[in-house]
Amino acid sequence: MIRSLSKKEGFTLVELLIVVAIIGILAAIAIPQFAAYREKAYCSAIKSDLANLAISEEAYFTDNNVYTATVATIITAGFAQSTNVNLAITAAAPTVSWTATGTHTNCGAGATIYTWDSTAGGLQ
Repeated sequence: MIRSLSKKEGFTLVELLIVVAIIGILAAIAIPQFAAYREKAYCSAIKSDLANLAISEEAYFTDNNVYTATVATIITAGFAQSTNVNLAITAAAPTVSWTATGTHTNCGAGATIYTWDSTAGGLQ
């Protein structure tokens, strides 16, 4: 079979522009959703670290009969803190209770603060 040389095959400019427009619309929907999922993951890292800190703090209390007022002490006892999560034990009544706060640089633009209160029963 002989093909005619006058017939050209391929996509027209209109077809290509329609495909680019569809991809642009899908990207405009997907990118903000992806950013929201990432922010939720960063906030979950804070909550997870606070829960792990609580377990480590109670283990420290079991060994020493006193709560510690510094995260560094808990880290040397085996607690592993997540990247970019800032934890601080803000109050400690040595033999009664403790409170800790946590933030992440990418969770709510760093303005979201989660608190763990041992006397109130956990994450507040």
